[in-house]
Amino acid sequence: MVKKKTSDQHETRQEDHSETADNKENVPAQETVQPEKGTEKQEKETGAAEQPAADKAVPEERSLEEKLAEMQDKYLRLSAEFDNYRRRTLREKMELSKYASENVLLNILPFMDDFERAMSHLDTATDSAAMKEGIDLIYLKLTEYLKQNGVREIESMNCEFNVDLHHAVAKVQVQEEDKKGKIVEVVQKGFYLQDKVIRHSKVIVGE
Repeated sequence: MVKKKTSDQHETRQEDHSETADNKENVPAQETVQPEKGTEKQEKETGAAEQPAADKAVPEERSLEEKLAEMQDKYLRLSAEFDNYRRRTLREKMELSKYASENVLLNILPFMDDFERAMSHLDTATDSAAMKEGIDLIYLKLTEYLKQNGVREIESMNCEFNVDLHHAVAKVQVQEEDKKGKIVEVVQKGFYLQDKVIRHSKVIVGE
């Protein structure tokens, strides 16, 4: 009896062991199936995520094209405006150089009027002193106008000859030692405009 029970218990243990082994073998099989299902799900999610990204790239490309078109339009407008500005400034410069002396000449014309009135009375005038006084007044008015505009005479008479200010047209022998190398006669007056020599004095130098 004892032996029979023992053998029955042994068989029962073997059966339990075999069932346990079978269960262990089944577990990995189930685990291997589950990752495959998860992978398919991830692929589906990845595919679904890639589709919106592709759709999003299309508006971005359109936005870049619109920005490029806008920049090209701005460039063309600026180029046209600069071309107009260049032409306008060039025309203004040409007009300025052409009519730069307009104001000066307008202010000189009254002196011409004075001289013409004086000349019209030369034939009928009996008082030469009055005529001389009138001409002197015109000369003083003209000289004052030139000074107001920065024009002044170059001092030359009895001055040392200076090649930067004077132009010697002749040389003459002089007896006085202090006049040698100096200007003894002014043939034509020279003038400054501000600090610039605009006309050299034509002079005769003693030697």
